[in-house]
Amino acid sequence: MDSPNSDKKDAPAARPIRTFVRRSGRISPAQKRSYENLFSLYAIRGDEEGLIDTSFLFGNAAPVYIEIGFGMGRATAAIALNNLKVNYLGIEVHRPGIGHLLWEIEKSEIKNIRIVEGDATDVLERRIGDNTVSAFHIFFPDPWPKKKHHKRRLMARPFTDLLATKLLPGGYIYMLSDWADYGEWALIELSATPALVNKYTAFADHQEWKPETEFEKKGRLKNHKMWELYFTKGNET
Repeated sequence: MDSPNSDKKDAPAARPIRTFVRRSGRISPAQKRSYENLFSLYAIRGDEEGLIDTSFLFGNAAPVYIEIGFGMGRATAAIALNNLKVNYLGIEVHRPGIGHLLWEIEKSEIKNIRIVEGDATDVLERRIGDNTVSAFHIFFPDPWPKKKHHKRRLMARPFTDLLATKLLPGGYIYMLSDWADYGEWALIELSATPALVNKYTAFADHQEWKPETEFEKKGRLKNHKMWELYFTKGNET
């Protein structure tokens, strides 16, 4: 597949981005049980070959929204239940979170969520077709606060170009962070992505459609400000 930056002279040189860090946290017995028993029903592996046929995966041709790094998936489940005419594809690498969201899907009989286990960069590059995604949701990506680690931040070009390539015209990217520095960083990177247009003058208004995540609740208790970004893909790229 051609790089999304192959025709953009102003784009920076490509660099590999890992959208996760392997953590040593243990998976609970319940999460492990859900992972083992329910994975084949609601999830697929991201390291397999071929584009994902979302119409086959969901059994319909509804718009597809992708959430990158859904954590425990509580907000994902709530959003899906509130928007039954949209298909939600969650990309996650951590099995405790996958196990928990599988349990949520089974418990609440959620029909419009499927999971891809794998690194988002790899999954998007190899398994998601161009101009097929209606929205990307990215809640609280790792801020990598130390300056020497900034290069590991997810929301940077050329990854933002990759997101734009996968979006349908008019589709959007919504990001939420509680780190001011990362919010400013992402605003600059998204603004520099040629295919994207900021829906707001800078940071977005609070999006009422999004349920509050557990991480967000903890941040608000500590008086952390939330930085929201909302960019859309123009008709021409």
